[in-house]
Amino acid sequence: MSRLMLGRTLERICKAVLLLCLVHFIIMMILYFDVYSQRFDIFSRFNNGRGVNSSRGPHHYYYNFSSGRPNTTFASYLATADHLLPSTKPEANHTPPTPKPLPPCPEVPPGLVGRLLIEFSSQITLERVQRENPNVTEGGKYTPPDCRPKQKVAIIIPFRHRDNHLKYWLHYLHPVLRRQKIEYGIYIINQLGEETFNRAKLLNVGYTEALKDAEYDCFIFSDVDLIPMDDRNLYHCYDQPRHFAIAMDKFGFRLPYAGYFGGVSGLSRKQFLKINGFPNEYWGWGGEDDDIYNRITLNGMKVSRPDVRIGRYRMIKHERDKHNEPNPQRFSKIQNTKNTMRKDGISSLMYRVVSVKKYPLYTNISVEIGKPPPRPFKG
Repeated sequence: MSRLMLGRTLERICKAVLLLCLVHFIIMMILYFDVYSQRFDIFSRFNNGRGVNSSRGPHHYYYNFSSGRPNTTFASYLATADHLLPSTKPEANHTPPTPKPLPPCPEVPPGLVGRLLIEFSSQITLERVQRENPNVTEGGKYTPPDCRPKQKVAIIIPFRHRDNHLKYWLHYLHPVLRRQKIEYGIYIINQLGEETFNRAKLLNVGYTEALKDAEYDCFIFSDVDLIPMDDRNLYHCYDQPRHFAIAMDKFGFRLPYAGYFGGVSGLSRKQFLKINGFPNEYWGWGGEDDDIYNRITLNGMKVSRPDVRIGRYRMIKHERDKHNEPNPQRFSKIQNTKNTMRKDGISSLMYRVVSVKKYPLYTNISVEIGKPPPRPFKG
């Protein structure tokens, strides 16, 4: 009797297991056909999408079915596969984006500090100046990295035997010019030999040689011993020829006379050519700046100047250079500017370049400019 009951119990258990297996099989078939139908729909759309882009060649699409979330099923990935289908939009060009154009440099740069403390007691070396101005490139050139300057400025310095003065000039002017957001290059025009010095002719040479190096549209002409005392005295060109050094310490910070145009001045390329550049026949000290002033006024232009509180300069004290004695003919030449300015100037300039050397802080151009004509004999 007990064996019969045991057999029936086992029979019931087997039937229950078989029934459970059948139910499991039915559920699996339902899930299988559901998944199959979704896969068929996805691949049919995939083929349609590939047909749109077939003109650009084969494409490969990769789907990540790894378990990124707990209990994620294959069917759930297929249900969201619409997000992975290829787009029918044209492919974007993968070339690097063009850099955004720089804004114009402001008329009044925000980094200016105003009045400067200028002293000449400290020892200055070119190595120190170079360390202090790492963004100045070979030849003494600089371009603001964050804005687009309106002008390209060549700064011309007539030069002979003033190496110590040049160190101070570079030490003070490079930081000033960088704060002013000026795109500039510095040119030292070195007169070789020991003949009489000719400042104005060297400035003409600087104008000509600078244009061989770059397309400048503004020219600042500066003596090497004059340092501005205020960085708001902006070194660029204006609507009228500009006189920057209007208040030197040696003149008690006053303009010595109304027609004074010496020390530091600036002209645009158009203004410079309009007056035929500077005179070539002022050998020795004095007179050439007054001749330039006459050329400006005779050609219908006016001299512009900064405020006297801003146009202040300190001069490095020194003895008068040898072979730069006062020109005894300067007064008669000044009175004759109207008759000489068309034939004496940039149009009649003659010189010989001996060497051009680009240093980290400036470009040095050594030239031979001849010698003065014999002075008339006084009987």
